[in-house]
Amino acid sequence: MSVRKPLGGLFLALALAACGGSGTTSAAPIVVTPTPTPTPSPTPTPTATANTATLTLDAGPAELNQGLNPYTAFNEPYVTVTICAPGSATNCQTIDHIILDTGSVGLRIIQPVLNASLLAALPTESDTSNNAVGECYQYVNSYAFGSVRTADFSIAGEKVANMPFQAIGDSGTFASVPSSCSSGGGTSIATVQDFGANGIIGVGTTTTDCGSFCTVNGGSSGAIYYDCPSSGCSSIIGRAANATAPFQQLPNPVAAFPTDNNGTIITLPTVPQHGLPSLTGSVTFGIGTQGDNSLAATNVLPLTTSSSRLGAGLLTATYNGKQLTQSFLDSGSNDYFFIDTSLNPCTDADLIAFYCPAAPTPLSPLLTATNGATASGAFTLYSPLDVSGTSTVAPGLGVNPTLVKPPLPFANSFDFGIPFFFGRTVYTAIEGRPAGNVNGPYVAF
Repeated sequence: MSVRKPLGGLFLALALAACGGSGTTSAAPIVVTPTPTPTPSPTPTPTATANTATLTLDAGPAELNQGLNPYTAFNEPYVTVTICAPGSATNCQTIDHIILDTGSVGLRIIQPVLNASLLAALPTESDTSNNAVGECYQYVNSYAFGSVRTADFSIAGEKVANMPFQAIGDSGTFASVPSSCSSGGGTSIATVQDFGANGIIGVGTTTTDCGSFCTVNGGSSGAIYYDCPSSGCSSIIGRAANATAPFQQLPNPVAAFPTDNNGTIITLPTVPQHGLPSLTGSVTFGIGTQGDNSLAATNVLPLTTSSSRLGAGLLTATYNGKQLTQSFLDSGSNDYFFIDTSLNPCTDADLIAFYCPAAPTPLSPLLTATNGATASGAFTLYSPLDVSGTSTVAPGLGVNPTLVKPPLPFANSFDFGIPFFFGRTVYTAIEGRPAGNVNGPYVAF
């Protein structure tokens, strides 16, 4: 879905019953010494998992500002993850500038980012023909192809062993992109500069990246799995949709956690109109699973499930009198993406797809959930011309998806990107998982 550009702890109280001894008498008194009641060991307090990671928006990896077309990232929320060779505590790599994306599912890392010694120790998944498995993943305006490998994964204190991830732009067998992947349109993602990041962690509303669509040979959705013999990848194969081991499809890493596995909570400060050089917030894993992640939101909006004909994770945005039934909240989109021909377009060639209002303009989309609940999606639209040249973060910028190259298929969508998250705490609950006494999928704020 994303646009990709350049319980509380449970405490038990134990009631202790005191026992008394009794004596009997005969010719001489017999003194009975009662056996002391042993003092029970205290019930141990459950150890909370470290479930909060730092979320940073900044200029991006240093590699972006190198080469023929240098640039800095803009409105990209990054986290740091660690992956290790399966079973190893030493052959590990901590990787920064991984995009946190509520609009996709699965961990994907640009292959050249991986250390050679680690890469060599990361097994490639194999299929029933004992061939390596590859994957194509389609974003709204781009696609990524690479191998499916397994690694031990961790973020904050959360860990998953032998978790599949995609190594984007992998070499050898995976060097040639299948035509059924590239024919989906958009640009190819193969490098850090293509992606604006070292990788992406998709923490959306489904437990795996393809679900039932990919469980049969020839099946696909936004994800396509391939049989990859040494001659290359071509046949589309089925992969089981398990969110716990044994894995086949890429899981939502959060859904694969042993605990705190029902969703995420993103918290970010407000951002002034002229923007900021960087911004720091947090992502907390789990909803209603520990003392620090209770559901405390005014608006709880259930979303479409993976069985919906429209797709998963969607709600309706009513804007300018039109009901846009495939709308979504997406931390992986840099700005608001929506169609409004009444707004002034920018004329600068570098800003051609942006709206450039002459003055800050209040807009009032209304969000409607699958159960009919509503909430305001109102925001103020600003011009990118008013953003400071030193800023890598700015609020309220809007993009006309028909002017993006290639144009985005958003005629029935309103994409509430990362600026919607500024100044809010936003919950994203995973499908089929109870989260704070409400079943996912939902968004809340």
